[in-house]
Amino acid sequence: MTLPGDVLLLICLAYVGALFGIAFLVDRVAKHRRVRWLSSPIVYTLSISVYCTSWTFYGAVGSAARNGIEFITIYLGPTLVFIGWWWLLRKLVRIGREQRITSIADMISSRYGKSPSIAVLVTIIALVATTPYIALQLQSVTRSYEVVSGTGDGMSTALWVAIGMAVFTILFGTRNLDSNERHYGVVAAIAVEAVVKLFALVAVGIFVVISAGGVGDIFTDVPPEVITGADEIFGPRWAALMFVSATAVICLPRQFHVTVVENADERNLATASWLFPLYLFGMCIFIVPIAVMGLKTMPAGSNPDLYVLTLPLAHGQSELALLAFIGGFSSATSMVIVAAIAVSTMVSNHVVMPIALQFMSRGHEVSDDVRNLLITSRRVSIVVVLGLGFLYLQISGGSEALAAIGLVAFVGVAQFLPSLLGGIFWRGANRNGAIAGLSIGVVLWVYTLFLPSLGEGVAMSVSVIENGPWGITTLRPQALFGLTRMDPLVHAIVCSIGANVLAFLVVSVATRENALERIQAVRFVDVFRASGGEDVMFKADSRDVEALFVLAQRIVGRVPAMRLFERLARDQGRRQGLPEPTDIMLQRLERELAGSVGAASAHAMVTQITGQVPVGMNELINIADETQGLIETSRQLRDKSAELEETASKLREANELLRTADARKDDFLSQVSHELRTPMTSIRSFAEILRDPESMTNDERERFVGIIHDESTRLTRLLDEILDLSRLEAGSLDVPLLETDINALASDTVDTMTALAGQKSVTIERALTAPMHHALVSPDRLRQVLLNLLSNAIKYNENPEPTVIVRSSNVASLLYLDVIDNGGGVGATEARTIFEKFSRGSLAHLDQGAGLGLPISRALMEAMGGELRVEFARDGSSFFRASLPARMPAAQQAAE
Repeated sequence: MTLPGDVLLLICLAYVGALFGIAFLVDRVAKHRRVRWLSSPIVYTLSISVYCTSWTFYGAVGSAARNGIEFITIYLGPTLVFIGWWWLLRKLVRIGREQRITSIADMISSRYGKSPSIAVLVTIIALVATTPYIALQLQSVTRSYEVVSGTGDGMSTALWVAIGMAVFTILFGTRNLDSNERHYGVVAAIAVEAVVKLFALVAVGIFVVISAGGVGDIFTDVPPEVITGADEIFGPRWAALMFVSATAVICLPRQFHVTVVENADERNLATASWLFPLYLFGMCIFIVPIAVMGLKTMPAGSNPDLYVLTLPLAHGQSELALLAFIGGFSSATSMVIVAAIAVSTMVSNHVVMPIALQFMSRGHEVSDDVRNLLITSRRVSIVVVLGLGFLYLQISGGSEALAAIGLVAFVGVAQFLPSLLGGIFWRGANRNGAIAGLSIGVVLWVYTLFLPSLGEGVAMSVSVIENGPWGITTLRPQALFGLTRMDPLVHAIVCSIGANVLAFLVVSVATRENALERIQAVRFVDVFRASGGEDVMFKADSRDVEALFVLAQRIVGRVPAMRLFERLARDQGRRQGLPEPTDIMLQRLERELAGSVGAASAHAMVTQITGQVPVGMNELINIADETQGLIETSRQLRDKSAELEETASKLREANELLRTADARKDDFLSQVSHELRTPMTSIRSFAEILRDPESMTNDERERFVGIIHDESTRLTRLLDEILDLSRLEAGSLDVPLLETDINALASDTVDTMTALAGQKSVTIERALTAPMHHALVSPDRLRQVLLNLLSNAIKYNENPEPTVIVRSSNVASLLYLDVIDNGGGVGATEARTIFEKFSRGSLAHLDQGAGLGLPISRALMEAMGGELRVEFARDGSSFFRASLPARMPAAQQAAE
């Protein structure tokens, strides 16, 4: 039983129209307001299911019928990645967000100094590797259409399918230019297709189980084909298939696009880490039952790839067959849409843009020429991608095994893995190593797998395949270097990936990276620590900003460019006009443009304009290298300082803190020994004198004993201060808190300082007016803090008419105690270190203090839940402020 071809075509068009309507409406909603579900983990995970193409929907059943449960390896690989290695995906997503990555070519080229040559190489590999996969989708849709409709003439149907998919993809994927912005509409449509294909495959599986009488009946007398190769489980071919499938879920251009580029929130990966494997399980659960029933009931010679369709048709279930066809159609179209978007973005950004850049004018007329060129190039690229897929299908004649075609693409994109992983985990990886590895790997892949997949006599003669070129048997494509006992797929993986890794490592170790590569290496490898950093890379003037403004209008359009430059100017505090050409502004502009044209092209354009000379692509990178030389050396030093001190993100501040810490570290022992040695020396000297009592009078003896007593007291006080500070820092000093009237305590403390103030002719004034003047403190410890502040204000006041003010006040629920003097106070530079141990101010020569009073005072305030700091008044003068949480007296609380 079949369905009329015109009805089937009408249903396909209606389904496509519905998907387009969903994408259009979602894009329109997302443009006007933020809708949370559009960036939800569920929608994100369903978009990742673009991994399940028609290979899964049709080919997995065919693979199970031919090779048993070997098909499960294609889903075990991604499952291991998402369950066990989701942290790797998180790192890729973070890098993609920080660097505004638009594709896997953009990711790899950006890591290696934003290299245009690597971007072009990766783009070409992606285009070639995607071609067999596109052919697979065309073949599956064509065959399924012919089976369900009972009509069609092979390549003619495939051609119309390719044309329809090209138009469909252009309408879906080239309405927005900025590939780094979320394509909410496309993602939503793909999520819907994910649900449709899962529902369709599960529906067929349930029907097969029910029609067979149950699971037990299905697995009675299982055909031998299904258990073929069971002894190969976890053998070399299994391991190879799991490796390439795990690699593909990261390196396939479409998978990278939905996983990294379209990721709206990296936290979605936590959900995807378990939900995506669960989705894969749902897609696989009925594969074996369908394959077994097909082998049992379908006529000999039936294509196992199409059992999902032919089983319902054989039982007269045309509606179920139609649903299965829609599911397979969804599997194919979702893959084609995302793959074509991803590859066309790479082609336009890394092939078309560098060529256009050579002819880019610096004139000031405003136009949308670059924008139009990019959109047109992406549309043409989509047509080219579909055209190459159709050409591959026509040349190869259409393989009977869909799974075999998919594996060719998997091994091709696996060539990205060494450069990708090496780039994000190894700082020593460089551009030369990446180019060497990619080049050697892809050549061996093409020779050992891609060309033979086209069929004997198409790209290679039968003689070359069987005997090797020029009769050299060690060069046979499927037995290279004498590896004759390997499965052809395993052989291709070992040769191409092995040579790729070896060349990447050897060349990277043997050559040096340039300055820009070193900067990007730090940004990629240490993305979680170094994200958001800025580097000095440009020198520009106002004329360059005008030219950059014109360039931005050409790329993103007049209105978006105006908004971008207004935002850049506003961030600099400018209310009108263009922003100043600072390094940070130019870096931000480059990242914004990278979202449309890729990191390499954006870097080249901005560098060309700010360099004020029209140069070629290689010279542009050389200019960037030269301008980065001294800056990179400084950057490396700042990185070392940041690692040693674990300080703030700003590297200049880290260097300053490191130098200060090193100086204090060197002075620590000398300061302690000096402070301890001074009283000890006095004690020892006068003790030696007292050993000869006959040489001195009684008055002298009493004076010397008094000096020894005073110095011993001073030594004891110093040791007590060091011990107190140590306990405070360790949190082991007991500081009991009591409700205290702070105004009264401060007034009593001032009274105890009256004698010292009188000796120094210092006037102490009270301004204890805080209305909320109760707090939980240790009265003795707070008095110790105030005594230290008052004694410092008295001893170090050099004003001819010295005055000290003790003031209390409230701000909200905080109680402030200020000690203010007119002796000059503490300078801004001094204030940064005044609370450090053994740090003494510029007036330290006026007294013999050890520099521990203020550190102890601050630690005591923190132990009481308060704070001690230096404040600066509007006139530039400074004073010390102790702050505490104020509280209502207990008696008043009870009354209320």
